[in-house]
Amino acid sequence: MFGCYSLLGGTEFFYVLRHEEFEEGCKATCNGPYDGKWSKTMIGYGPEDNHFVCELTYNYGVSHYEMGNDFLGMYIESSEAIDRAKANSWPVKQEGEHSVLEAPGGYKFFIANKPQPQDRDPVQQVVLASSNLERSVNYWRDLAGLTMYKKTDKAATFGFGDTQAKLVLQDIGEPVNHAKAFGRIAFAAPGADLPGIEKKMKEANQTIITPYISLDTPGKATVQVVILADPDGHEICFVGEEGFHELSQVDPKGNELLNEGIEKDKSDEWFAKKGGKASA
Repeated sequence: MFGCYSLLGGTEFFYVLRHEEFEEGCKATCNGPYDGKWSKTMIGYGPEDNHFVCELTYNYGVSHYEMGNDFLGMYIESSEAIDRAKANSWPVKQEGEHSVLEAPGGYKFFIANKPQPQDRDPVQQVVLASSNLERSVNYWRDLAGLTMYKKTDKAATFGFGDTQAKLVLQDIGEPVNHAKAFGRIAFAAPGADLPGIEKKMKEANQTIITPYISLDTPGKATVQVVILADPDGHEICFVGEEGFHELSQVDPKGNELLNEGIEKDKSDEWFAKKGGKASA
């Protein structure tokens, strides 16, 4: 299984893999609790089939999201990303062994100053907050089925494969606050497994945000998903890998479509026509 992490808000540090525009809100709240026009841009260091990627979600007319303490950062091995940041006059801070780049929305990326690997994913791990590490371990290992690779008093590392990016749950010693950022982590799994995943979580009295459903992308493949939440409210999307494989093909026009979307952005006008207004 490979995955992605969905971030609301605002890519000099990644490659644009695909860009898609939607006229109304997602049935599975992929764009958060908004029902208006939105877009998603998949960014990363290679095809979604074998790389961990980010999904940047933009809701037209929404200029700001309140950040919580749920997303603690993504760790990447790429001296090239540091060079690009400096070339674009982007602030680069130093924390221990890592250079830290902060995205416009406040999300942090911890960069190891080593040549970007060509034989594996440069994304090493994504770190999410936990209010109770033992409870998180029970959920992610015993229910969600991830392998636990390492555990300390303060953190546990999970994954679906030795060569894939890892998920780290870090105990922050306080409740996890998601605020308004609405992040979501996703994994591809055989489509036939999704009903069983949903059934297992239901029998364990766990939160199911969106039961098994089919989602359409205009002009592209339909995918099936089940969306869950762990005990700290981290949203998890299991998506059928068959449809996902077709949907997630790298689009050579992705960057061009993104630039077109940016140039055509008329959020204030669109909201005015709908009788609303841009919000912050």
